[in-house]
Amino acid sequence: MKAETRITEELRLIPRWSVIGGLIAFALVQYYFWVFLPSVRTRPPELPTALRFYLILSWGALAALYVLMIGYISNDAPRRGMDTRVWMICVIMPGGIGAVLYFLLRQPILSHCPSCGASIEDHFHFCPHCSWQVAASCGRCFTSTRVTDLYCSRCGHDLASDHPPARLHAFSRE
Repeated sequence: MKAETRITEELRLIPRWSVIGGLIAFALVQYYFWVFLPSVRTRPPELPTALRFYLILSWGALAALYVLMIGYISNDAPRRGMDTRVWMICVIMPGGIGAVLYFLLRQPILSHCPSCGASIEDHFHFCPHCSWQVAASCGRCFTSTRVTDLYCSRCGHDLASDHPPARLHAFSRE
């Protein structure tokens, strides 16, 4: 269920203009291969109809996917603190190299510190600007813990002995 929710959240990043553009790109590829190209050819195609049908649909799907990916990156890059214009230029690179680079080099999603509002990475335990504890952790080894844990899963530290308990500090203001 959680993976389904994450995929749904990611799909919501694709803007409507990109979905419409993807449909138009798919339709244009179909028009090109089924209507325009046969009219300018002087001899009949040599490929079997089933293979031709498969190739035309796959080229259309690739064109639509490319437009959808541009829309996704235009909304995903800002939430990761990356420059959208630079990545749009990279995605236009031939052969899909820019898209592969984007997905390999993208930064983690940023969140905000509840105390000072600064942008911080999700895996941080403390805000680097105000030292506010943003995630529950062990008071001895600072490993992430759940609020309901009694002992640290890494070092065995009694989490109830922390004053104030480090696992609860992230969820209450003093």
